[in-house]
Amino acid sequence: MAPLGALAPTSLQGRLDRCAINTATLGFQQPIGATIDAVARAGFRGIGPWRRELEGEPVARVARHIRDAGLAVTGYCRSTYLPAGDAAARAAAIDDNRRAIDEAVALGAGCFVVVVGSLPAGSKDLGRARAEVADGVARLLEHACDVGVHLGLEPLHPMYAGDRACLNTLAQALDLADVLEPEPASAPMLGLVVDAYHVWWDPDVAAQIMRAGAQSRIFAYHVSDWRVPTRDLLNDRAMMGDGVIDLPALRGQVEAAGYRGPIEVEVFSASDWWRRPVAATLAACAERLQTVT
Repeated sequence: MAPLGALAPTSLQGRLDRCAINTATLGFQQPIGATIDAVARAGFRGIGPWRRELEGEPVARVARHIRDAGLAVTGYCRSTYLPAGDAAARAAAIDDNRRAIDEAVALGAGCFVVVVGSLPAGSKDLGRARAEVADGVARLLEHACDVGVHLGLEPLHPMYAGDRACLNTLAQALDLADVLEPEPASAPMLGLVVDAYHVWWDPDVAAQIMRAGAQSRIFAYHVSDWRVPTRDLLNDRAMMGDGVIDLPALRGQVEAAGYRGPIEVEVFSASDWWRRPVAATLAACAERLQTVT
């Protein structure tokens, strides 16, 4: 296998049609309709909305607005956490996620993004949390297959292992997919969201990206950058080029593994980009995607 740095990505210069904006990048400053219009005006052709933005909105109307703006829904964010303190709470989380999967169908989403969760309040049993994740994903996969939506498991950086995700590496996610969907009848329905922010540190990342590509399990690719020093564990991602991730090398590996889908910007930045005008943030995303990503 070629070393990570030896794999050159395809050029994104003049190719915003290959690029998408995860709406969290814009800080949820405006209603979803205005966000859709702003993303389309900026020249992007993909959008990844969050469930919070659709609360109280007719999903079919939002889906039509997105289509009329010339955008595709790259992914729908995100799942309710699967581990819970008791059986009733776990069942409620499954039901909530099933409803969200149905919304993903209505939106025509490329995948439903699954952030699995971790230790319920008061628990220190990480093994139990992981078992509940496996059971919950299995139940959601059954529903996703019935309605025709891909599930994209998103491993998160290990700093979130205690609360947001006990699924922390691509290898963990692929191992789970191999157990739950060992021999898919056609194209797999369970795969990965590869987020540069969460996987760049992993010494096994190149091999696991190639493994995912060989199984056609890369459903989405998200980009941002890792700020040094990081000032907040959740909301201090850097714009591409302002951190230490070798983004061209990582995308080269993802593309070498066969991924040809959208390159999606997802920047959580409470103290910086979320305070800027939406148009300015979108312009920065466009510029950085074409020059440093």
